[in-house]
Amino acid sequence: MNALTQELVELLSLEKIEENIFRGQSRNLVGKRVFGGQVLGQALRAASYTADRPAHSLHAYFLFGGDVNAPIIYEVDRLRDGKSFVSRQVRAIQHGRTIFTAMVSFAQSEEGLNYQIQEPDYPAPMQVKSEAELKKMLVEFVPENVRASFMRDRHVEIRPIDPMNPYQPQPAAPSYAHYIRTHDRIAAEIDEVSLHQAIAAFYSDFTLMTTALRPHGLSWLSPSLQCASIDHAMYFHKPFRVDDWMLYDMDATVSANSRGLNFGRMWQNGELVCSTTQEGLIRLREIETQ
Repeated sequence: MNALTQELVELLSLEKIEENIFRGQSRNLVGKRVFGGQVLGQALRAASYTADRPAHSLHAYFLFGGDVNAPIIYEVDRLRDGKSFVSRQVRAIQHGRTIFTAMVSFAQSEEGLNYQIQEPDYPAPMQVKSEAELKKMLVEFVPENVRASFMRDRHVEIRPIDPMNPYQPQPAAPSYAHYIRTHDRIAAEIDEVSLHQAIAAFYSDFTLMTTALRPHGLSWLSPSLQCASIDHAMYFHKPFRVDDWMLYDMDATVSANSRGLNFGRMWQNGELVCSTTQEGLIRLREIETQ
């Protein structure tokens, strides 16, 4: 596999310490704090190790920022093992405190009512520039001290449909979309549903929270802004592959009380395969209450 894909798989493959307890390593993906998508993916994988069927929903809260220089311990509580549903609670622990908690529900596929909204009409992935190409066009705007980290390749390939310059954001509609996939195919010997779902959870945190910033003419790089994910929900509707292009279509419905509410939908081959919801902190420091 491509080195970045291999690193991503390793990041989302946890070490079993003892029954229901797992350890995940951390990587510096977005700065001093652990990337939320890493914790989402690792927590989902930890829960999946204790279940005998795919996940269908995840509801999580980010409680404290994670330390990228320390591993994370995941404790799984087996709340229910039913005929239709299996329920797990996961706690991510670092330096003796819980930094993240999630409820995960699992269910087998079954026949039933079937409906979905219409997929949005966007250019095909190969008709838009990759994020790597767009970054090269922005080099002149990037301060020298952060240029290396800004330009480095992500562990996934992203192709934005309506990109903006994060150093010169302008007010825009509260919507955003990109195509996303791993750089390489998932190797056959590790090709498991739980890994695809964990990588999709990792995917799902890219840019979702910042959708609510667009109508305000702000970006995650705006110097006056304090951003942080508060919670995250994810629903798995149908089977998918993370090594094939997925369209991630996002929109925000409201920003109020220094928070923004964002929704996302992942499409593959015309099928709505996942849905996401996230509320994020979007606080302007200069008007912060003292």
